[in-house]
Amino acid sequence: MYVLELGGQDDGFAACEAASAASGVEVVGAGLATARAVTERVRDLAFVHRASEVVGHTDPGVANARALLAAASVERTGSVAVRAVDVRATTGVDTQRVERELGQVLVDRGFAVDLDDPDHELRALFAGPPGADSTAENSAEPDATDAADGTGICVLGWLTAESRRDFGERRPTDRPFFQPGSMDPLLARALVNVAGAREGATVVDPMCGTGGLLLEAGLVGARVVGSDAQAKMARGTRANLRDALGADGAFDVCRGDVTRLPLADDCADAAVFDVPYGRQSKIEGDSLEALVGDALAEARRIAPRAVVVADRSWTEAAVDAGWVVTEHFERRVHRSLVRHVLVLDRE
Repeated sequence: MYVLELGGQDDGFAACEAASAASGVEVVGAGLATARAVTERVRDLAFVHRASEVVGHTDPGVANARALLAAASVERTGSVAVRAVDVRATTGVDTQRVERELGQVLVDRGFAVDLDDPDHELRALFAGPPGADSTAENSAEPDATDAADGTGICVLGWLTAESRRDFGERRPTDRPFFQPGSMDPLLARALVNVAGAREGATVVDPMCGTGGLLLEAGLVGARVVGSDAQAKMARGTRANLRDALGADGAFDVCRGDVTRLPLADDCADAAVFDVPYGRQSKIEGDSLEALVGDALAEARRIAPRAVVVADRSWTEAAVDAGWVVTEHFERRVHRSLVRHVLVLDRE
């Protein structure tokens, strides 16, 4: 069993992405999920920061954590360090005290502590119940959870993997081709992971824009195929992919009509696309509704799964095109914009 430290504020969306690299994912606390098993792909996740092999779990509180570790078997050798986290400040636990007391338990069992470069890192994770907001600022006691009331969770685990946090190095404005409104790499990576991007998979973006989704899919090893109605966008995407993946990267980009893609049936493992926002984007064809309906039908023709992002829910159009909506998330960008994310599978 593993514990996953989730990023962002939407644990459901983070868990959905985590399921692309782990099995049996279940949210167990604010910002925490467990998984039966994880793969190497966990390092490529956007909204999972760390995965740790679970020692055990208990109610939150220093005394509970200390008793849990004291009763656990530790089949490891070498130096150790303890890192305690009050996830999203939802428990008010004194993390410094946790680290001292759990560290002492390990010292008493013969381990040497190395805070700078340990052989093993024990993560002591304290979280309120799923959906909990920060309570630390309102806690009347400095270690309020010592008298745990059964809410929330404490999970101890040995750090196994950390995700690569290099998204800030790939700002859209730093690419050879940039247009306002380009999706940030963090969200783009999560979306392509949900779609199933990985080594050996083929991912198509039929509305590729500047290519941000394809870029992230290519970086995790997928072969990527892009199409856009505007020749300028197709050229720009090609330049961005060449810059990020190299001239020999596994990608193809063309100018194409999203309602009649020049692609064979079942040629891809997944389609993923960001629907144009009607008020801000040039729409080819009679209407945005007709465009999206035809695009969804074409996506279903070429792939068994699709992930669609838009400024509104296209659930009805997806169902009309023959898709089953397996997930629907709403992600607030700012006060006037909410991104809807639909995860679609064939019937």
